[in-house]
Amino acid sequence: MTALLKLDQVNAFYGAAHILHDLCLTVNPGERVALIGRNGVGKTTAVNTIFGLASLRGGQIHLGNHALKKPRPYLAAQHGVAAVPQGRRIVANLTVEENLLLGAAVGRKGPWNVPEIYKLFPILQERAHTPGTSLSGGQQQMLAVGRALMANPSLILLDEPAEGLAPVIVDQLALIFKQVADQGTALLLIEQNLSLVVRVAERYCAMAKGSVVAEGPVENTQHSLEDLQTHVMV
Repeated sequence: MTALLKLDQVNAFYGAAHILHDLCLTVNPGERVALIGRNGVGKTTAVNTIFGLASLRGGQIHLGNHALKKPRPYLAAQHGVAAVPQGRRIVANLTVEENLLLGAAVGRKGPWNVPEIYKLFPILQERAHTPGTSLSGGQQQMLAVGRALMANPSLILLDEPAEGLAPVIVDQLALIFKQVADQGTALLLIEQNLSLVVRVAERYCAMAKGSVVAEGPVENTQHSLEDLQTHVMV
C-alpha cells in the first residue's frame, strides 16, 4: 500500500533556525494519526514544510507516488492534501459560502460540495451569506473544516483544531472528524487536547526536538490517555 503522506528523514528550517531533525512520519489511506508533543517541538513546522512555508533542506516528502522536490501549497492541494490551519484563517471580506468555495478552487472531483457541507454543518447554511469572521470560534472552525473538505482531499491536516474552543464544541468536532474519516478521508490530527486525540486517532506519533520519538496505537481508555500524557506537557 502506498502511503498518502511520507516524510523521510526531513530536515526543515525557518531561516537559519533548524526545526525538524530527520523527521519520519507516514499516513496511510483512510488512517487517523495524531501528532502530539509539547509546544515548540515542530508539529506545525511539519505541516508548514509540506506546504512550502518552511524550508526543506534535507530528506524527502512524498504525497502518494509524487515526490515533492519544492513543496508549494498548490502542489499539496493538487495531490490531495488539504489543511485546517491553526487559527482557522477565515478570509475576512468573504461570506461563509464564499470561504467554502475557495476550497474548491483546486478543482479535484469528489463527494464534497456546498450542499454536502451544509448537511454536515447546518449552521453554515443558516449563516451562508454573512461574513465568515462574524461566526463564533466554533463555527469558524466548522467553516475551516468545510473549506478543506471542498478540496475533496485524500488527507486533511488538522492543526490544533480544539484550540480555544469550549468542550461542547470539541465534542461536536470529534464526532464530525470520525464521520469524515468514515467516508474515507485520512486525518493527521496535530493536537494537545488528549481527550480529542483518543476519540479520533487510531495511532499516535509523539514529537520532541523536531523528531518523532515514540509512536503506537491509540485506544479510548484511561490507560491510553495516561500513556499519551507522558509525551505532552500541557
